[in-house]
Amino acid sequence: VQLQASGGGLVHTGDSLRLSCVASGRTFSIGNMGWFRQAPGKEREFVAGLTWRHDSRFYGVSVKGRFTISRDIAKNTVYLQMSSLSPEDTAVYYCAADDSEDLRAGFDYWGQGTLVTVSS
Repeated sequence: VQLQASGGGLVHTGDSLRLSCVASGRTFSIGNMGWFRQAPGKEREFVAGLTWRHDSRFYGVSVKGRFTISRDIAKNTVYLQMSSLSPEDTAVYYCAADDSEDLRAGFDYWGQGTLVTVSS
């Protein structure tokens, strides 16, 4: 499975932004997809994830209520709608996927990352 993330950019505090991640290759095997982020000098953080078949959604504590993950099965695409952005959301955002439907199992496939910068 190959993942191509896009949609990052420079925004201001309070703005919204939508990230997209298109999956290609063995997409029939996808069990779940998710988003992670890594800010400079910080560890990678789970942002959001969903199970591909049942669309069960999970969020990291820092983004719950502000970010929404969704999917378009026909387009093999997962989205991350981000709102009320703050400088603390500045990071490289990575798309990930796995064959398992258990989000706790980890992710085997990773995209290249897209940079989101939120200015104050």
